[in-house]
Amino acid sequence: MTELGLEISVTQTKQLLDDGADFFLVDCREQNEWDYVNIEAAELFPLSNIQARVGELEDHKEQHIVILCHHGVRSLQLAQWLRQQGYSQAQSMAGGIDAWSQEIDNTKPRY
Repeated sequence: MTELGLEISVTQTKQLLDDGADFFLVDCREQNEWDYVNIEAAELFPLSNIQARVGELEDHKEQHIVILCHHGVRSLQLAQWLRQQGYSQAQSMAGGIDAWSQEIDNTKPRY
């Protein structure tokens, strides 16, 4: 298996979704951000309580995980932390949902 870079583009992420690829899409923003705008395929795991919930990710430890946030800062932090926990295929979606709104789905509101 080739080693994945720490970041993945919104275009590459959209391609994974379109292809029905076996990966887990994680949104690490907070509930109020999720309520405002989200990607339907993602599951919410707010960064503020990820340590308490990391056990819920255990089933995905060997799986490709793509993490998104608002602009890609929190998701990059989480991807790095998860890799330290043994999640070797964790990646951050560069640009976050803001880039998604601009490049993939302009019906998604920006904030």
